Amino acid sequence: MSLHSTMDNPEEEKFFDAAVAFIEPDCNPEGNSIPLPTDNVPPPAKVTVYCVGPNTVSFGVEPNLSPDKHKLQIEYTSDTHSGSLKIKNCNTADVIGLIPGTQYMFSITRIIEKREIATLSVVTEPVPPAGIKVTNASNKSLCLEWDTPTGEVESFKVTCSCEGELVQELKTDTNSVTFNNLWPGAYFTILVSTQLRNGTTSKPVGISAKTRTNLERYLEDLGLEPFHCKNLSLSEILEINKKTINDEPPKCKSDVPWYFLKKLMMANITARKLKCTPASESNCEETLSAEEFDFDLLVSPNKDESLNPLDIITALFLCSDGFVQQELALKMSMCQLSVPLLLPCCDTKQCTFMLWAMRDIVKKYRPPDLSESKGFIEERIVTSELPMVSFVRLGECTMSKSEILNKLLSNSEQYHDTFVHHNMECGDSPRRISNGLTEITWYLPCGNKSMDIFSEPVAIANLRGDIASFETQFSFLCQTSAAVFVFFDELEQLESQLELLANTNHKSKIYLVGNQQSKNFRVDNLKKLATSLALTNSNILVKTKEINDADFVKLLRKRVNIVLNNLEHKMSLEKMSDVAQELGIIVDEHSLECQAGKMKANAITAEIHDTLKFKEDQLPLQGQIWKELTCLEKEEFRLRNVGSENIENYKCKLQDKIKELRKKQNDNDMSEAMTCFINAISTQEPERCYFLKWMRMNLDNQSRIKLSSLRERYKEKSRDSENKQEIKEIDEQLSNSSLGVEHFFREMGQIYEASLSLPESDPSRQQLQHLPKLCAQLLLDGLPLELVDGDASSIPLRWVTDVLSHLNDLVSPKNKIVVVTVLGVQSTGKSTLLNTMFGVQFAVSSGRCTRGAFMLLIKVNEDFRNVLNCDFMVIIDTEGLKSPELAQLDNSHEHDNELATLVVGLSDVTIINIAMENSTEMKDILQIVVHAFLRMKEVGKKPRCQFVHQNVSDVSAHEKNLRDRKLLLEQLNEMTHAAAKMEKKEKNKKFTDVMDYNPDTGNCYIPGLWNGNPPMAPVNAGYSEAVYEFKKNIIQLLGKCGSTSNNILEFREWITSLWNAVKHENFIFSFRNSLVADAYMRLCTEYNKWEWEFKKEMYTWVTKAETRISNFRTSAEQSDSSDLDNLITELKCETATELTKWESMTLENLKKYFEQPEGHVYLVERYKEDFSNSIKSLRLQTERSVFNQLTAVVDIKVGMNELDKIKQNQTKEIEKAVCALIEKCRNKNVKMTDKELDESFNTMWNEKLKTLHFFEQQPLDIFTSVSLQLQTNLSQKGSHTCQLLSKRSLRDCGLKPYQYKPKGVRENMKVAWYGFINWKDLVKERQNNADSIISACTNLVMGKLQNNTNYHDTYIQEILYLIDEKLNNNNVNRDTEFEVSLKQHICGAAAREFQKMHEDFIHENDPYRCLQKNKEKFCTDFKDVFHERDQCQKKAEEFTNQCLKPAVENFVYRSLGSDIVDKMLTKEEFSTRMSFQYSILLDLIEKSDFSCFQSYICFYEGFVKDWILDKIKEKFSSEFSVCECEERHLQSCINDINAAIKNAKEGKAESLRTFVENVSKELNDKLVISPEALDNFMVLNNADWEQFAYWLNVCVKDMIETFRNKFKDTPFETKLTHLRVKPQDELFNRVIGCGKQCPFCKIPCDAGGKAHTQHFASLHRPDGLGTYRWEDSEKLTTDICSSLVISGLRFRCFATNNESHPYKNYKEIFPDWDIRPDSGLEASDYWKYVLVKYNKKFAEAYDAKPADIPFFWKCITKDQAIDSLRESFNIK
Repeated sequence: MSLHSTMDNPEEEKFFDAAVAFIEPDCNPEGNSIPLPTDNVPPPAKVTVYCVGPNTVSFGVEPNLSPDKHKLQIEYTSDTHSGSLKIKNCNTADVIGLIPGTQYMFSITRIIEKREIATLSVVTEPVPPAGIKVTNASNKSLCLEWDTPTGEVESFKVTCSCEGELVQELKTDTNSVTFNNLWPGAYFTILVSTQLRNGTTSKPVGISAKTRTNLERYLEDLGLEPFHCKNLSLSEILEINKKTINDEPPKCKSDVPWYFLKKLMMANITARKLKCTPASESNCEETLSAEEFDFDLLVSPNKDESLNPLDIITALFLCSDGFVQQELALKMSMCQLSVPLLLPCCDTKQCTFMLWAMRDIVKKYRPPDLSESKGFIEERIVTSELPMVSFVRLGECTMSKSEILNKLLSNSEQYHDTFVHHNMECGDSPRRISNGLTEITWYLPCGNKSMDIFSEPVAIANLRGDIASFETQFSFLCQTSAAVFVFFDELEQLESQLELLANTNHKSKIYLVGNQQSKNFRVDNLKKLATSLALTNSNILVKTKEINDADFVKLLRKRVNIVLNNLEHKMSLEKMSDVAQELGIIVDEHSLECQAGKMKANAITAEIHDTLKFKEDQLPLQGQIWKELTCLEKEEFRLRNVGSENIENYKCKLQDKIKELRKKQNDNDMSEAMTCFINAISTQEPERCYFLKWMRMNLDNQSRIKLSSLRERYKEKSRDSENKQEIKEIDEQLSNSSLGVEHFFREMGQIYEASLSLPESDPSRQQLQHLPKLCAQLLLDGLPLELVDGDASSIPLRWVTDVLSHLNDLVSPKNKIVVVTVLGVQSTGKSTLLNTMFGVQFAVSSGRCTRGAFMLLIKVNEDFRNVLNCDFMVIIDTEGLKSPELAQLDNSHEHDNELATLVVGLSDVTIINIAMENSTEMKDILQIVVHAFLRMKEVGKKPRCQFVHQNVSDVSAHEKNLRDRKLLLEQLNEMTHAAAKMEKKEKNKKFTDVMDYNPDTGNCYIPGLWNGNPPMAPVNAGYSEAVYEFKKNIIQLLGKCGSTSNNILEFREWITSLWNAVKHENFIFSFRNSLVADAYMRLCTEYNKWEWEFKKEMYTWVTKAETRISNFRTSAEQSDSSDLDNLITELKCETATELTKWESMTLENLKKYFEQPEGHVYLVERYKEDFSNSIKSLRLQTERSVFNQLTAVVDIKVGMNELDKIKQNQTKEIEKAVCALIEKCRNKNVKMTDKELDESFNTMWNEKLKTLHFFEQQPLDIFTSVSLQLQTNLSQKGSHTCQLLSKRSLRDCGLKPYQYKPKGVRENMKVAWYGFINWKDLVKERQNNADSIISACTNLVMGKLQNNTNYHDTYIQEILYLIDEKLNNNNVNRDTEFEVSLKQHICGAAAREFQKMHEDFIHENDPYRCLQKNKEKFCTDFKDVFHERDQCQKKAEEFTNQCLKPAVENFVYRSLGSDIVDKMLTKEEFSTRMSFQYSILLDLIEKSDFSCFQSYICFYEGFVKDWILDKIKEKFSSEFSVCECEERHLQSCINDINAAIKNAKEGKAESLRTFVENVSKELNDKLVISPEALDNFMVLNNADWEQFAYWLNVCVKDMIETFRNKFKDTPFETKLTHLRVKPQDELFNRVIGCGKQCPFCKIPCDAGGKAHTQHFASLHRPDGLGTYRWEDSEKLTTDICSSLVISGLRFRCFATNNESHPYKNYKEIFPDWDIRPDSGLEASDYWKYVLVKYNKKFAEAYDAKPADIPFFWKCITKDQAIDSLRESFNIK
């Protein structure tokens, strides 16, 4: 506690404000005087209290007039608290930190020279409560709580008032209070004040609170309160969540509404059975049986959890938006449940006329006058002029009005609860919010007198509650009904009841219905009332004891029939809305948004008088022009009518026609109807949704009459196959007369697609760019999107894909989807099935039949996304597949195949709707479906299907149909076999080969939709339950599709690729998909990593093995060839083990790759076997290579060992002679000069050499060895080959450049391409192939020469293997003469080089020459030993330079090649073969150098090798540094050398020889130290090993710097020549792949691995670029093989035996090639651009005439060419 002065004094603290209050200075409440000190002067004249707060007192004293300084001393006390403080030179002060609500005595003394004291008493202000809040509010109570303030609180005073009137006042000693017995929906003011123990009271603090209304309270119980203000939407109801497949009944009240919605949206008539089953009652029956008898428990069951179904329905209608209300009303009507007509609000007594909610109900019935003609009336129920009969209650009534009505409307054979009544489950629960609800239902006749209850249609209304309490509703019914039946028991208040019933505004007849059995029934009162109302006996119906319920219902029916027979009053629901408005009843349809949408829809539909004319005038773009465009687009892909015309010119003509048609479309101004439509859908929600609903309903209304009759005629005529022409005409009329919202969206799509043909800067195009986003938002709102235009049999691809792109933007990153599609025969309930399963709204009325395919989006709840692994479910509804008879009429069989293939390809699960009763028709449909599934399997999709058998009513259908299921499977197998034969995929023998199908789980049996005879039949509960079970099965099946689910962009890509493939006649061989390409690219990337890891590890292992072989030398005995044989055997075993290990690891990697859930690996599963074979092939190839290397190294090592022995013996002889000379010279005891020593050494050297025997090794005849290998290679070719070989000596071969000289004349040339390629080109092609093979072999020979080793036969074997491989890959006729001459040329040239290499090796290792080379060293060592000089430093340098340096340098260059490859593989262009092709082609077009293009085409391998080498040099001159790798390997060697020296020193060697040998052994596994150099080093070496070790460490350090400087100064190109692993060769082998070329355009294969069974290329090129020209004109051709394979043209070649063969059937000739048509017309733009640009140059180079370039090719720009390149190689 402290006191603060208000003066600006640096020694004082700031003061705090307090609430203002004044107390007299001399106030002393207790009357006690405070004793003053005797030495004080009189006190200050006046003390003023400025303010008093809960913790603060502020006051001031009269100023001191004396100039002397003074100070104030303040003391204060209370019962529990005291304190004091002093302040200088200040007359005011604040005391803080006081206790609230406490009386304090203050003593204030002014001290100058004498003391002046004043006293006063102050009470601090109590603190009011803080943090007041309402903790609970019900309809009759409010609960509050607050924070307890500081101070000695005794209690709180709380008052509650409403509109200024005090309602309740409470006092509490706690910090909470509850007010009860309040009234609902009122605002109350609550004031709370604190009372302290000393009697003081704080200021009151207030809060305003509102009790809940009865409705709010009820909605809170149901958990619907959040939706009271923000209404439930359809998307929220249809959302897929955990409850979707949850079979448990509701556990609590909040579960009940959602349970009802779930059941109702699936049209389940049991939806109103809503009893809660709490967990505590789960064992209810067991509890009852176990306990003792308790009568009270039996007669008073717990009803706390019971909810009246009417309350639930009322609550849901109140909490739903208009579209949900419509859907609820529609589903209730389908189930023949009563629908709300007047919806009450229990709190306001206001009700709503539900006109909009019933607007979508369409009823079909047959009145008596149409019975003969079998006609029917189908109309929207709100517009039907029907009589309405109403049933109401006056007062209490013991007879159940609703139950009587149900009996009234039900046939004796089948009772149905249309209205809820008290004898239903939960029907007797008290109604809390539904009193005043007026329900309506309709009785509609079927035209059968024996079945119809009423011969005329009639509406039945039922008011819930006493009409005395709901006069407005009663008045409405009396003014709109033909008759009102009033149920009553007692008539006690006659005057008021008479006034109610005798209203002059009532237009309906009044009928009184009484129950005499009621104890309150009074006949006299009934008479009085009847007299007053002038009622006759016919208007009164009394149920007596003699009349049972059945008889009473019959009497009631008679009365109703009397009303209907004497009908004077009919009124539609639309007209009733006027009456409702007059009575102050709200009409739901009168909302601003609804009326705005209606007005805009009417503005469009009012202009429709003739549907066909309206479509021609207002929707012109989708008419004949669109159909012609569709035909042209398909012709571009199918080329059916190309004839003999040049294909590319024909395509250009088609493009011209398409442009012309698009121009025609753009010439049409946007119609008034479309302008209004686009403006309307551009408005905000919910107006645009109302507009679209009005549009749909208006259009349905207009077309229903005509379409319904046409549809009936179509069905009728379809039964008779003789009426084919008439059926076709009716079908055309159906198409022309059909007009729905989809036609407007179709027009919008065409407007958008047409605008894309305009320049990007065109204002017309820019103004339409928002249309796809607009449609995407509507799709997200639940509107179906037309995928396939059923009239034109086409997809507006750009429109659909752009809509999906914008949809992806709207929902990203939550964009994963799964797709469900239904396929089946026409009019078999496919749309109804989807609508029932998912609650969606696909068109199902008889006047509207699905055409094409529509997709709809359903959201997946957050809690269920991990189950389905998606964010949305896409539902696709399709038009029915036609029977073959009908398909022939409009040639729609092709359309059905296209549609089935497309939707099956898009689907994760396909539902096949079939009918077992028509086996012929079923087989035809199954054939279409099986084709689709087979195609999907072949392109990588994993189709899943479920067969649905509808109208199977027997409960044991599943078991009884076992035979039928077996029959179905047999037919599926039969269809699969036929389809596989047609698609040329005969490996698929059975349906289960195509997909995972189990007949027991893959079939679902569903009973009929209606339970009885329409129109009064409700939906069959068995149908709904079976569909629900099927839905659960589908969702569980979709849960297993998680790894295959796509995002929206991937779905878009599937649409594009599937449709482009469908447009070709041969789907499987035409299919291209960027997702598949992307998945394949990723697989290739991974495989290439595994392959390089395999090869690199094996190379490392082989290097170590070679090192072991090279260092295999410790004693003379171990140098024997037998020991080396053992070593090679051991190494080969280790090789096999190592290869098996890496093969298994790589195969395991492949297996794991295909097990991963991501990356769409299932799309490329068909390539798994190819890559597995490639791994096995890699192992065999590596094994052969390794064994050859090891064999060569060992054989060369054996030969070297013989030479080393000779050299070693001779060196020892020389060493002995030198030692003898040293001894001789020393014995002279004369000091000899170096000159004298040199002379003595030379004399000794010459004499000794004469005594040594030098074995002169004779060189081998390499030509003989090579000839033997060549003969062995060609031995299987026959005797003709031997004759060819014997004609020419190998020594005469390879001396001149190889020149191909064909035998025979042109007519005998089997390889001639008829009319396509000439003789000169054939010779040139063969020459180019030979040159390419010669170049590859020359490189191989040069690589062997650089090793500076001896010749080995494996070298020539490798060359012959390479030649065979190249000849196999080239698509040329491998005639014997060509093969023999080529091999002789290559082997002759190679033998010449190998002969020289062998002779150089012998010369280099000649013992005499080696001795002479070391003479100088011997002489120097001789002089050093003679003079006894210290040799340690010198010998260390010699050991370093002669032994270590070569070994280290050799190791670095052996390792560096792999490092360079590793670095290059980090670049995208070397990741896969396709990436490489893309990079090299992009580089070519960027450089724009004709010579490069020519080299690439004509000398592909050579060009690629050079390009790779240039790339390596480029990257290592800019981006990468080879020095880092060199330094790493150098440091690794130095570390090993230092470690070896250290270990040898620790071993305490006996001599220098031992020390050096130990060092060498330590390095044996890594470095190859020359045995000869080591032997020479040990001659005359008497250095101290310890000193040697010291200097060796020094030399090693110097060696590091020497190498660093050397590496730095050596050019990178020079380093490349020293590498054992040539990175350019390794990369070339990686990207060249299998080496196969397209048999037509010679483009290289892009497939991954080397053992693939199918070759393909991403981008084919015009054949003219491959030197092909027309024989008659000599002009280069422009045909592209990717177009030729879909044309009707033919080809001849050696493979066809010069017979003409269709390009379409090229697979029969080249089965291992997969030449797919271009994915788009722009796919080959790259090569088209190249040919256009260099047409003349190519012609000159090929000695031909320039090609005739199609006009459109000349328009291709460089950017477009690059774009096509990206698209072809799927580069994002």
